[in-house]
Amino acid sequence: MHQKIKVLFRHRSMEMGGVERVLIDLLENLPRDLFDITFFLTLNQGELRSEIPKDINVITFQKGKEDMSNNKLVRTVQLVKRNLTLLFYRKNPKLLYKNIIKKDFDIEIAPTYAEFENILASPLKSKKIAWFHTDVSYDPNQKRVLNRINNLKKFDWVIFGSKQTRDIIKDLYNIEYPKSCVIYNAIKINEARKKAEEFPVNYDVHPVFSSMGRLHSRKNYHTLMNIHKKLLDEGFSHSIAVIGGGNEMDNLKKQAKELNVEKTFLLLDTQTNPYPYIKNSDYFVLPSESESYPLTIGEVMGLNIPIISTNVGGIPEMIDHNIDGYLVNPDENSIYEGMKLFLTNSEIPNKIKNNSEKTIDKFDNQKIYDDVTEVFLSQYQNKQ
Repeated sequence: MHQKIKVLFRHRSMEMGGVERVLIDLLENLPRDLFDITFFLTLNQGELRSEIPKDINVITFQKGKEDMSNNKLVRTVQLVKRNLTLLFYRKNPKLLYKNIIKKDFDIEIAPTYAEFENILASPLKSKKIAWFHTDVSYDPNQKRVLNRINNLKKFDWVIFGSKQTRDIIKDLYNIEYPKSCVIYNAIKINEARKKAEEFPVNYDVHPVFSSMGRLHSRKNYHTLMNIHKKLLDEGFSHSIAVIGGGNEMDNLKKQAKELNVEKTFLLLDTQTNPYPYIKNSDYFVLPSESESYPLTIGEVMGLNIPIISTNVGGIPEMIDHNIDGYLVNPDENSIYEGMKLFLTNSEIPNKIKNNSEKTIDKFDNQKIYDDVTEVFLSQYQNKQ
């Protein structure tokens, strides 16, 4: 029997998010006869940590907040101690590998830019692979952007989550990555369909636009709420249900109170199973200013819900405009016009709904797993 290729994935924590879902899917589907996989989780934290496949070797470094004391003083001491420990080992990566990881690896993976420097600082003679999902055109911090895209050049191979993610770096910074490829994220449509039937969801006000994403300013939910208020004032009865948590929650709650839309702009927070909320809505709206290749688009198509989405990142690689989705510019007026169109012209969302049943075959998960496997194999062979 041939020797398995030893692969290490490193990630910070497992809160609900697109990258975390992609990671779990990869860990489930990479071939076990080829790879011996270890997952290093810096913080044993997040709703999705229980979904890490049981046959994966998991190394957890520091306690997550869920496992810390409820006593405020004790919890503060625990957090300070945790941060000091993380800082020490970040500055001393050789000790981290010697004392905590304690294994050698052929390939090391940075699934997000947050792990770039950690993987690049590894003392192992491994092949180092980066995944990049971020549209750099929407980050105003040029120093941060340049640090990330220059770090990418130091990896043995880079996997971009969409064609646009790679192209925009070339367009804006004239930087190319000859040692790279584009591999889309796998979308588990059948699983979304199954989970969508697990419990009923009843909304008080129809039609309902559902949406899902982390509550970050780039996701543009503050703009969506202004549009919602404008449509209501013009007599278009509807509600919006936003599934997701994040640091904008308090600001959005305050905005909803000021606009008096608390009963129709529903902030549902993070849901372990968000799909019944989407399945029982009438439409789906994605108002983001920036995205890469969001899993949600394919899942919503699979649930047969008509989509309005901003035309950003890799989304036009997923949606054929006015065929299986409706693309708009990422500004308030364009999103408003798209939502108003859905509310006033039933033919368009109905056409999109019918077409989405036929077009989901374009999401070929097995090809994605095969492409990732090929990258790992070729890098291992180059190491020999």
